[in-house]
Amino acid sequence: MTTPAMTRVPSGRYGPVQVARMEWIKLRSLRSTWWTLAITVAATVGIGVAVGLNSRDASVDLTNNALAGVVPGLLLAGALGVLTMTGEYSSGTIRVTLAAVPRRPLVLAAKAAVFGAVTLVVGELASFIAFFAAAGTLRHGITAPTLADPGVLRAVVLTGAASCLVGLLGLGLGAIIRHSAAAVGVLVAGVYVVVQVIGFIAHGAAPYMPILILANSLSTTKPVTCGTDAASCPDFLSAWAGLGMLSLYAAIALAIGGRLLARRDA
Repeated sequence: MTTPAMTRVPSGRYGPVQVARMEWIKLRSLRSTWWTLAITVAATVGIGVAVGLNSRDASVDLTNNALAGVVPGLLLAGALGVLTMTGEYSSGTIRVTLAAVPRRPLVLAAKAAVFGAVTLVVGELASFIAFFAAAGTLRHGITAPTLADPGVLRAVVLTGAASCLVGLLGLGLGAIIRHSAAAVGVLVAGVYVVVQVIGFIAHGAAPYMPILILANSLSTTKPVTCGTDAASCPDFLSAWAGLGMLSLYAAIALAIGGRLLARRDA
């Protein structure tokens, strides 16, 4: 009498590489992903071109103007991050995912790695295209900035990275809240609305708000001044400090989301 051998599942079958591959398949299989990213690039470039066409003052920060379209583009990147997480809760596929990969923090880490890589590439693409497109539309005898000018390359690269970081912030909020509309609402309030309230209540905290970090720290090549209102102008963060602050926001949201994902029922 023979006894059939027991089949063992390789212990590394669901390692980080395999889970990341699974998340990449899920992300790229959704047409909404590519439509949202395409609209983000188009909006970023379109606004940059419009600003370039209307630029008449050569003394302003032309690089910052060219990258103005990234500001509304952050909303799309963040919303896509939210939906990347909450979409599985809405459809119920999160149960299948967690059944296949019981190590729940690994699931969120793989999502963050794949989604972060995609949004970083798209964000940098949008940032560079917007910069060159806006530079090509300058008129009125204004000399276009180049990547060799002081601070320009840094501004373009860090601005592209902001889309990735806000997208990861949205992903973390999606893991925390698990409801698409509510998570997007919190994202919009935190990135766009709260800064207005902070401006009135706690003026010194304004430079730490995500949208002001992008507009006044990452995408600038010249120190931001407030003209005649300099006395009430906050001290904005340096470019690298601003990048670190955005990274901290994303890391905190993902850490909390990962802990809640591990403790709550699907």
